[in-house]
Amino acid sequence: MVNAIRHRGPDECGIYIDDRVGLGHARLSIIDPEGGSQPIHNEDKSLWIVFNGEIFNYPELKRDLIHKGHRFYTSTDTEVILHHYEDKGPACLNDFNGQFAFAIWNCRDNELFLARDRVGIRPLHFTIHNNSFYFASEIKSILQSEQIPRVIDHVALDQIFTFWTTLPGRSIVKDIYELKPGHCMTVKHGRMETRKYWDIPYYPETGKQNPPAEAVCGNIQELLVDAIRLRLRADVPVGTYLSGGLDSSGVTALVVKNFNNNVKTFGIQFEEADFDESSDQKKMVSFLDTDHRSIMMTNDKIRRKFYDTLIHCEKPLLRTAPIPLFFLSELVRDSGLKVVLTGEGSDEVFGGYNIFLEDKLRRFWARQPDSHFRYLLAGKLYPYIFKDSRMRSTLRYFFSRHLENTDDPLYSHIIRWDNTAKIKKYFSEDVVSAIAGYNCYDELRESLPENFSERDGFSKTQYLEMSLFMSNYLLSSQGDRVAMAHSVEIRLPYLDYRIIDFMAQIPAKLKISAMKEKYLLKKSFQGILPDSIIARKKHPYRAPIRQALLNEETVDVLSEKNGDDTGLFNTKKVQLLLKKIQTATSPSEIDNMALVGILSTHHICSQLFRSPDKKGKHQSIPSVYIDNRTT
Repeated sequence: MVNAIRHRGPDECGIYIDDRVGLGHARLSIIDPEGGSQPIHNEDKSLWIVFNGEIFNYPELKRDLIHKGHRFYTSTDTEVILHHYEDKGPACLNDFNGQFAFAIWNCRDNELFLARDRVGIRPLHFTIHNNSFYFASEIKSILQSEQIPRVIDHVALDQIFTFWTTLPGRSIVKDIYELKPGHCMTVKHGRMETRKYWDIPYYPETGKQNPPAEAVCGNIQELLVDAIRLRLRADVPVGTYLSGGLDSSGVTALVVKNFNNNVKTFGIQFEEADFDESSDQKKMVSFLDTDHRSIMMTNDKIRRKFYDTLIHCEKPLLRTAPIPLFFLSELVRDSGLKVVLTGEGSDEVFGGYNIFLEDKLRRFWARQPDSHFRYLLAGKLYPYIFKDSRMRSTLRYFFSRHLENTDDPLYSHIIRWDNTAKIKKYFSEDVVSAIAGYNCYDELRESLPENFSERDGFSKTQYLEMSLFMSNYLLSSQGDRVAMAHSVEIRLPYLDYRIIDFMAQIPAKLKISAMKEKYLLKKSFQGILPDSIIARKKHPYRAPIRQALLNEETVDVLSEKNGDDTGLFNTKKVQLLLKKIQTATSPSEIDNMALVGILSTHHICSQLFRSPDKKGKHQSIPSVYIDNRTT
């Protein structure tokens, strides 16, 4: 199991074994590289921990623990977690500022405690089979036990082909689950108890203060600088991603201004002009004078690493966007770095996606649904679509669906999800039968907080965006998974829980001023970033699909002669899709998503579900601690 995830921790590995439990760890050494071998124990060896991630405020917590009499034998944040848990129990989670997944074994009480960070930056999967409890960072580690069934979860597939990802807690493998973000779990005497310790905060609009924007921006700057300060704590060099967009540029500028004026930065360039933002990237490199490295992303590279990336993502994809980030982390590692700061989370916290503006526009339009003018505001959002009357008519139809259902808790997203769900028409009769009677929207509605209907439109949109797209897709397939594929740790200042909480207390009208997205963050960066970077239109991060994936191999995999050995898709319909993509000048988004989804599902089934290779290239003998005490 350890060797299956050595890409996450190539520096060393260790194992603790007693008569009830085995704990294994593959280490990426960042804090106390020489003395931080895991598993780590407390003073009397009654508690043992394996930990993936970072606790950024560990020095402050350690001082308090030493004052209380705790003794430490390492300089790691891992040992701080253990002693803080010993001191406060599960309540210790409220004090951690970090990104983490960990397990603590209490060999005196025969109790296992597991926890995952607030927003789900670090993964943690588990399952029960033959009265044994298995857990690991990645599914492939759990599947090293050949006894565990390898069956695709049809409900999970239905969710991915609607939301781009599974609903929190579910994985693509039936009966293998993921501990939800902001949750902890206790396993004792054959029973599991799961508890939520944090959720995306909400403050009613009526109770919010209405401070001047300048004062809010001052607080944002202070919080963001301190979040960066904490995330620069490491015993190895820390770099940054620099795309040329507002978010990564802001983080990098604050690093250069306050902490390190010779920081190494990394970015992606695309040969396809529609996806490239390297001109702004070069502008920022020149402005900040960073030590910059970039990688040119070609269609051929995306094609070549499509399958390798999927094996790390461990779920089907509807986009190729994770693949360039897979290459980017490889560039970081080849440059001698293990840690980078990134700009993820900014759009969700500060209101940077068009989904926020769409929701605001549609709610305004819904007050006068027969208006011939209100929908024209969409032209300001998508001027490139409003080129002719036909496209204007198409966009009006798109935005008018479910227009007056403003009480639906999924109002902000459902027109997009309905659009994505069109690709489910390629499911086979077996899959359609297996999910008959299941409605992923109903499951999502039932999982929402009790007071969700009372929230303002912005807060509802934000909750759905953060709990689904961000936690389960952005931080996973485009985050931790592709970074750790090359043993690189990403750190995300915008997702410091203090920033999330502070922004939750700010009125929505300040976050999106009129139709200006990310208004407060842009104002906060005035004088720090060039005006042209602040004023530029948002450039959504995307990667080519048809240009990269349509080749002879794809045609062969999806050909009628090969059929569909997964049994998940209708072969004849897939053939029609393939012909359509081959002949169309510009395939639709739906067709592109269907192509990626079907291809990626094929490969997940053929690779993730096969029997494990016991002769992997990372085979090594870990340090082992065997506890022979009877329990």
